[in-house]
Amino acid sequence: MQALTELARQGLPMEIITDDQDFTHGWLREGQVLGCVTTLKQALRGCKVVALGAMEYVAVAAPAFAQSRLSKPVPGGPRGREAMLTAHNFHDIPFVAFNRKDDMQSEFVSKAFGLKRVTLNQLFVPSSEGQVRAVLAGWGASVVPRLLAQGLIDQGLLINVAPTYTLPIQLYWHCWNLESEVLDALTAALKQSSALSLVP
Repeated sequence: MQALTELARQGLPMEIITDDQDFTHGWLREGQVLGCVTTLKQALRGCKVVALGAMEYVAVAAPAFAQSRLSKPVPGGPRGREAMLTAHNFHDIPFVAFNRKDDMQSEFVSKAFGLKRVTLNQLFVPSSEGQVRAVLAGWGASVVPRLLAQGLIDQGLLINVAPTYTLPIQLYWHCWNLESEVLDALTAALKQSSALSLVP
């Protein structure tokens, strides 16, 4: 949203369609959108692609939820309990996912703990901001962009339940290769914003 704010203020008519980043390419392929942000690197015929950088994803939960559902005794401390996601407890909690196409939660758990097959108990909230709100309300844990979570982690409203692992997802902007001021403006805005907020 931040990348498009100035264009919206200038009166550029926009319709933002949300989908899992692995599937947005289909909207472009079918001619339903002028451009898309996706994880796919290969450009479609008649399109150009711009690498934006990597968005970092972290696993978070509300502190009370983590303490009640993920805590385990800390060695050497009779009362201290550490609330962390592990290879042994991830199946005991619900994960808040974007939709049924979203494999971010299982990919994170699989890679964080070196597991081949991961099955999760999931709830679906089709908005990244909505996922964060659901986690704040104690619905479960979720793997969300660090950009959305870090401020809440810093305030103590969320905790990173797998602090030793971050999942970087490479993102690409694809758009039709046309002479268009609108597409040029969108491309420039996304490149500028990603340079500030994504990992090169």
